[in-house]
Amino acid sequence: MKTATFTAFSFLILLSPALGQEARRAPAPSTPGSGATEPAASADATAADYRLFPGDKLRIEVYKDPQLSQSLQIRPDGKITLPLIGDVRAAGQTPTQLRDALATSLKEYITNPVVTVIVVESTPQSVYVMGEVKSSGPIPLKGPLSVMQAIAMAGGFTEFANKKAIRIQRQTANGIKTLTFNYKEALEESRAPMLLQANDVVVVK
Repeated sequence: MKTATFTAFSFLILLSPALGQEARRAPAPSTPGSGATEPAASADATAADYRLFPGDKLRIEVYKDPQLSQSLQIRPDGKITLPLIGDVRAAGQTPTQLRDALATSLKEYITNPVVTVIVVESTPQSVYVMGEVKSSGPIPLKGPLSVMQAIAMAGGFTEFANKKAIRIQRQTANGIKTLTFNYKEALEESRAPMLLQANDVVVVK
C-alpha cells in the first residue's frame, strides 16, 4: 500500500501558560459509540488531540538549553531518548502529554523548564476492517473516522454479517482491549459516533 507522509503537521506547545498555546482540537463526541462494553471506552473513543505514533519525527525544544533540545524520531518501541532523563514513552500520547512528561522529568535538573514539542512529520496511520465486509484491508486514517464510516469505506457488509456484534480490537498500554459495536442500534439511536484510533482492527463476523 502506498503511504504518504504529512509534513509540516506541527504542534507548537509551550509549558508556560503565559507563553503557551494549546494544540488545535477536533470535535469530540460526548458519549462512546453504541455498544461500548466498558466506561473506559469513552475516553478512548473521544480522544481529540493527535496522538503520537512510532516513526513520527519530533523536535523537542528546551528553552535556553540547546544541548537538551533534540530532533528525534519515535522508535518502533514507542520511546524517545533525551539527555539527562533517558528513555521516555512518546507513542500513544498527545504532544501536550509528552510536553508535560518531559517538563516534569526535567524539573530535577532545571528550574521551571519550558518545553516545546513540535511534530515535524507524522507517519501514515490506518485502521483495518476484516471479516464479513466486501473489501477487507487497511483504511487510511486522515482524520476522525467512525466505525460506520470505516465499514462504508470497506464496501459495506456481506449478506452473512452479524451487524449486532461487531468487535473493535484496540492496542493499549495494558494490552489488547476489545470493544463491541451494534450497527443496527447505531442506525436507530441518536448518539455520537464511536471514533476509531490508529491501528484499530474492526472485525465483522
